Amino acid sequence: MPAVTKEQLHDITKKEYAKLTKLIGTHDAATAIKKREEDTSIKDVIAHRAHWIDLFLGWHADGLAGIEVHFPAKGYKWNDLKRYNADLRNRQSDLDWSAAVAMLDTRYTRLLQLIDGLSEAELYGGPMQGANNAWTTGRWAEAAGASHFSSAAKYVRACLKSGT
Repeated sequence: MPAVTKEQLHDITKKEYAKLTKLIGTHDAATAIKKREEDTSIKDVIAHRAHWIDLFLGWHADGLAGIEVHFPAKGYKWNDLKRYNADLRNRQSDLDWSAAVAMLDTRYTRLLQLIDGLSEAELYGGPMQGANNAWTTGRWAEAAGASHFSSAAKYVRACLKSGT
């Protein structure tokens, strides 16, 4: 069930981030960079989550500025996500494990600052500017933060369970 208040959004974001960081704190670099299905590593998933927070923050800022918002990114449509994510893994291929974790931590801090800096009405009073859909800023923030943290934790747990 998505958050519907600023307090719920703040709490679920912190909760899911804490779960994820507890899991990734147990990995050494060799485990984190090991490629698995679809040529993806734990490091790739963590760096991906950090990047998507940046995308959301950019969408939000562009919408407020009245600039065209490109979803998910300029030159890509939602049905291009598989290609976008493969291109992103390629762009982030030189990123090491500690840098990916640090990037996630920095983006998480920025996301929480945005959430805490917006009013209830700015988060949930109507659709996010520039989004061209009914999702509120709070809903987009949850998708880029808490929901992504939860799915990343699920991926990491599956890797641990399978021994890969």
